[in-house]
Amino acid sequence: MKLLVTNDDGINSVFLHELVFALKAAGHELFVVAPLTEQSWTGASKTRNRPVQSVRAEQGFGCPTWTVDGTPSDCVNIAIAHLLPGKVDAVVSGMNVGFNCTLGFVIASGTVAGAWEGALHGLPAMAVSQDVSESTYYYLKEHGGQPDAELSATLKSSAAHAARLAGELLPATAPRSFTVHNLNMPFPCRPDAAVKRTVLSQFFVPGLFSPPDADGRHKLIWTQGEDVSPPEPLTDLKCLESGSISHTVLDYRKLGR
Repeated sequence: MKLLVTNDDGINSVFLHELVFALKAAGHELFVVAPLTEQSWTGASKTRNRPVQSVRAEQGFGCPTWTVDGTPSDCVNIAIAHLLPGKVDAVVSGMNVGFNCTLGFVIASGTVAGAWEGALHGLPAMAVSQDVSESTYYYLKEHGGQPDAELSATLKSSAAHAARLAGELLPATAPRSFTVHNLNMPFPCRPDAAVKRTVLSQFFVPGLFSPPDADGRHKLIWTQGEDVSPPEPLTDLKCLESGSISHTVLDYRKLGR
């Protein structure tokens, strides 16, 4: 397939690089258009109040690559309209640093939004995210995004799973169906990890900002939230906790029904 690849952690993310290499190894023809800088939690927003610049980039991917100094949605929209030499078959967004599970987080996810922008163009789309522990997340922040040996092994395994699933799920997805396949990889992710169909966890996420400082400024913080999901069907969070790969089909046509 011809695939447009984006993410929300930016062009320099090792997680993106591993996914690109795995997709290439699986035989797909790639075009990469990723944000110049991290765009986490931007959801499906588009940059409205300033011009957005696209620039050819060299990342050693062996495929046409651009950066866009905007959101994942900007990347996909600009790529399809102005950068790609022709049509692509599907859009793949990821791998994200951290899971994109639950009602509380999927709607805010820049990674899922990159895939959703592809669906808005009538293309099959897939979002890929890698669960990490809180300590691993802060390790990455402190070490310039470079994973340790354990996480590196997981990323290669997760990327290989994602590349295989892209070849299975995207050709089987009808165009113009407003559908995103949301994949979340467990940590650690083993080569024999099972893939299970899941639904989004029903998850409340209040209190995401700190109290005001002396200047009245509030800082975004992490919260554990509250999972109020019923025991069945299997949710994305419970799937990850079991060590399996979560596959949630986001059919946006069902919103409001």
